[in-house]
Amino acid sequence: MNTIITIGRQYGSAGHQIGKKLANELGIKYYDKELLERAAKDSGMCEELFENHDEKPTNSFLYSLVMDTYSFGYTANSFADMPLNQKVFLAQFDSIKQIAKEGPCVIIGRCADYALAENPNLLSVFIHADMQTRIRRIATKYDMTDAKAKDKIIKTDKHRASYYNYYTSKKWGDVDSYQISLDSGLLGIDGTVDMIKKAIEWKDKAKNDKKMIFDVVKYD
Repeated sequence: MNTIITIGRQYGSAGHQIGKKLANELGIKYYDKELLERAAKDSGMCEELFENHDEKPTNSFLYSLVMDTYSFGYTANSFADMPLNQKVFLAQFDSIKQIAKEGPCVIIGRCADYALAENPNLLSVFIHADMQTRIRRIATKYDMTDAKAKDKIIKTDKHRASYYNYYTSKKWGDVDSYQISLDSGLLGIDGTVDMIKKAIEWKDKAKNDKKMIFDVVKYD
């Protein structure tokens, strides 16, 4: 199996758990917060910068200017060519491409599906769930009221959507932006993992069938 699985997810839909379980069952590497550490190492930039910009909307010009000058000592003129948030995004973008070259893996969020759009081994997935299911999961996990959990869900989804829509040519959560979209509220964590594994099998089969047809035509 050479598939690179990218998972976009609504907050509280268990995308993290699903991705982790999928990677464990397939015996492949898993990148969520680990991607931030990898991007920092590859780029030589401070990991804290990646954490501060992690799937958040682009920061104000003034904030980026201050952080850029403080962290790198660049002049205002050089900063005008590339704001800090874009430097962080591009460093992460490059790391995602490098990770994909190293073999099959699961990558959570961070516009990975966009970064690997031209990769024939990509399987892009979006995980969603009904609001009540997500509220109960977040309220239980963080010991908060349903009202606070709902507020956190709405704000986090808004940040993720703004980040994704800003850096890609697609729309976060839209069915046309991903190869498959699954409801973890309906399927549960195990069911969602099984559906992704089945999609990988069918993708591999379709790829092999196309290769066989190509070989027949080529040597006919």
